[in-house]
Amino acid sequence: MVKNARRNTRRNKPRSEQSYTRKKVPELVGQTRRQWDYIDALTQEDLIFCIGYAGTGKTYVSATAATQLYLERKIQKIVITRPNVASGKGIGFFPGTLHEKMSPWVAPIVDVLVKHMGKPAVDIMLKHGDLVIEPFETLRGKSFESSFVLLDEAQNCTYEQLKMFLTRLGDGSKTVINGDVMQTDLSHNSGLSQILKINKDQGLPFPIIEFQEEDIVRSDICATWIKAFGKSEKNR
Repeated sequence: MVKNARRNTRRNKPRSEQSYTRKKVPELVGQTRRQWDYIDALTQEDLIFCIGYAGTGKTYVSATAATQLYLERKIQKIVITRPNVASGKGIGFFPGTLHEKMSPWVAPIVDVLVKHMGKPAVDIMLKHGDLVIEPFETLRGKSFESSFVLLDEAQNCTYEQLKMFLTRLGDGSKTVINGDVMQTDLSHNSGLSQILKINKDQGLPFPIIEFQEEDIVRSDICATWIKAFGKSEKNR
């Protein structure tokens, strides 16, 4: 009986815990007031919109929060998705496995996970389905429960795509929608702008964190160029 009990205990461990030692992610510390607002929203809310300039920590903070929740076993999986419009072709056009097709698009997020957990742990998560990299075009008909769902580069989503995405969200999940509406690759209005307007106009309870120029923390060069582009485009 004792041997069976030990064997059952080992078998009932979470799949990922069987293969690597869980690490503790350093506590998130905001570098600006709005970053603190973002961290607080990630702690308290189930759906958060985060918009603003590149280099403000939108992706890093959300990916770090996802890692923390996963290692604390508060979620079962991390789901990463983003639209692919840069090439004008569907994801099926590209060669390789699904993960290989999506890798260039989700690399910034996966890099954060690797930084906190190490590549072997991330590879194990992928193998066991604890890390899901999902093309946007295959989301229809799916739902996500007990997951941290991160939609990056949402400014490149159409209204119809975001309408579909927002109705996929299940119980026990936390969802972050990141984007910079000033850098959309769409030839028409970004669906993200329309969804944000609905959220504001109808007083929906979902926080919108709006990063400004003073929240750029990537580098002085990044901040200088973003300010220069803004000034140039304003004077056109």
